[in-house]
Amino acid sequence: MDPPSAESPATSVEFELALLSDVGTDRPDNEDSCAHFIEASDTAVFAVADGVGGYEGGEVASAMAVEVALEAYRESPPAWGPAKRLVRAVQRANIEIHNKAIAVPELRRMGTTLTAVTVEKGMLSAAHVGDCRLYLIRRNKIVQVSKDHTMVGERVRMGILSAANARTHPERSMLTRSLGSELIVSVDRISMPLVKDDRLILCTDGLYGVLEDHELEHLTREIEAATACRRLIDAANQRGTADNLTVAVFKMHADTGFTPAPAGWRARLAGLFRRGQ
Repeated sequence: MDPPSAESPATSVEFELALLSDVGTDRPDNEDSCAHFIEASDTAVFAVADGVGGYEGGEVASAMAVEVALEAYRESPPAWGPAKRLVRAVQRANIEIHNKAIAVPELRRMGTTLTAVTVEKGMLSAAHVGDCRLYLIRRNKIVQVSKDHTMVGERVRMGILSAANARTHPERSMLTRSLGSELIVSVDRISMPLVKDDRLILCTDGLYGVLEDHELEHLTREIEAATACRRLIDAANQRGTADNLTVAVFKMHADTGFTPAPAGWRARLAGLFRRGQ
């Protein structure tokens, strides 16, 4: 088994961030990718992707997704604001992956999921395509703030399938949206204020497919972000996850100036979620 691949942890008085990717227990190669950069002392940008289309195609697509998206974000005008910068960056990554798949016959079936996140001055912005999951943990309560772009995810949202049955459904990984399949991709946009001590977990299905949401929360409680990533990866591997697995953990240390939502904040998150066209 290949050793886990870690992004260097990033810490400041404002926040703490770490990323870790691992091949898992049943795959010869890792088709997941992750990367980050720190734009300012109060601004972190990070992304996680899960490639599809076979070893070569999936690995190429996911690596392109995070590399192109973060490069495009760096090059975009800060005056656009993080939300617009992220969506434009994901669209650029999609176009480049799509064009490469057309130009290289061996990669014609490649694609990837991608979720890119910026936290700037306590405000979270994210651009999301696929089934990587973004979780918010507040007051030790966890909620998934991204939507799974899968056949099973749509059935759960429609009330046709229960969340419990979805975990073992044979079509749970069948994507309805990914980067590379079309020239233009629909991107979900997520925006919300964070408060002091909030935690974010961004992960691929190799992790959340074997760990329950409450376990994700418990395993990341009151420890450093890098230690939390390692603990999550180890726990998933001990369960015998059959997929590659990647996770990013972000911890908000600064007092952001935002007021925590009262009880019932999960329901209010729906108003902060907007689907891009």
